[in-house]
Amino acid sequence: MKKIIPLFVLVLLGVLGLVFPSIDLSALSKAEFDTGDTAWLLTSSALVLIMTPGLAFFYGGMVSKKNVISTMMQSFICMCLMTILWIIVGFSLAFGDDIGGIIGDPRTFFMMKGTLGNVAWGALPTIPLVLFAMFQLKFAIITPALITGAFAERIRFNSYMLFIILFGIFIYMPLAHATWHPEGILAKLGVLDFAGGTVVHMSAGWAALAAAIYLKGRKSQTHNPARISYVILGTALLWFGWFGFNAGSAGGANTLAAYAFATTTTASAMAAMAWIFVDIIRGKKPSAMGACIGAVVGLVAITPAAGFVSIPHAMIIGLVAALISNLVVYLRSKTSIDDTLDVFPCHGVGGMVGMVLTGVFAHHNVNPVVVDNGLFFGETKLFFVHTVALFAVSFFAFVGSLVLLKVTDLISPLRVEETDEELGLDVSQHAEAL
Repeated sequence: MKKIIPLFVLVLLGVLGLVFPSIDLSALSKAEFDTGDTAWLLTSSALVLIMTPGLAFFYGGMVSKKNVISTMMQSFICMCLMTILWIIVGFSLAFGDDIGGIIGDPRTFFMMKGTLGNVAWGALPTIPLVLFAMFQLKFAIITPALITGAFAERIRFNSYMLFIILFGIFIYMPLAHATWHPEGILAKLGVLDFAGGTVVHMSAGWAALAAAIYLKGRKSQTHNPARISYVILGTALLWFGWFGFNAGSAGGANTLAAYAFATTTTASAMAAMAWIFVDIIRGKKPSAMGACIGAVVGLVAITPAAGFVSIPHAMIIGLVAALISNLVVYLRSKTSIDDTLDVFPCHGVGGMVGMVLTGVFAHHNVNPVVVDNGLFFGETKLFFVHTVALFAVSFFAFVGSLVLLKVTDLISPLRVEETDEELGLDVSQHAEAL
């Protein structure tokens, strides 16, 4: 039976490939590619990919020693599982022919059909379509990996794999389509998300909160980070890779990419320093962990705004995000919600702060695609649209994730046994140890 199932899946995929017809895609164009743009997007794709191993070190260093491998493995497996899902149907669901503004036609790029040759995505005519697909894949990889910090040290690995497949299909890909496809409902409303504050960080943050509530707390919530040096290494890799995340989202080797590079650097540095100073003011010693968390919060917050706001405003975004996220981390610690590594306060809240402040500081002098300037410049439409979208996306991601967690739990129990939790997930889930 174990040999028959993979064979059946391959046959089924082949049949579907024959049944689904080729589709004339209005969003595609024939183009002469620019070698500089192509080289930069190839580089950016690699940079974004390295963020996931960076996240593995970032999270792995924060958990207890008996759960380091399992936590890192949860990030690593996303690179494998989400790639397969993306190739089969994920890219189609996110960027295929529009269906109602909320999802793409799964037949459009089924098994990467129609991505060879000199075809390009309409909005990025200077790079090959297959490169655009691979660049976007890296975002789909890291998003479910971000969630893992919320349920670290207590989730069954097999059930986790099922959940991230469901999350990708029913949460991430609809949000990517709605926000980044030209016919998507949020895109048509005028929502600006340069590199994933809404699609990546808000969706992951709200899913993390849902998971922390659904799985309830660990038996022992004593927090003894295994390796602070891992956290520093992970932060360095995340910051390095984030230049591909944000500057790569400019779509080419151009002035906008350079500007997004600058705003990304500025916001992260400001947030790291703000986090340190807040801790000092509260009577705590400045810590490497705090500096690293602050830097990541700044990176999260500038993501939706990187190509829409000025460099001074990027500093403000980093500062505000650090102050608010630091406060939410403190408030969360006073509740019974066991978000192990504070994914919601850092990624969820950071993403929301970035989305709101994009609606405050975006200006068409930075990027001509900004039709309505931000609230700071006396215009209200963009800010209003972003506020409405924030509530809509939050509701969709939180409630949708709760439903998917319940469905997963019914199919395969999510929570490990108490004895396995006490033993540690490295041994109980993977039969390995540091």
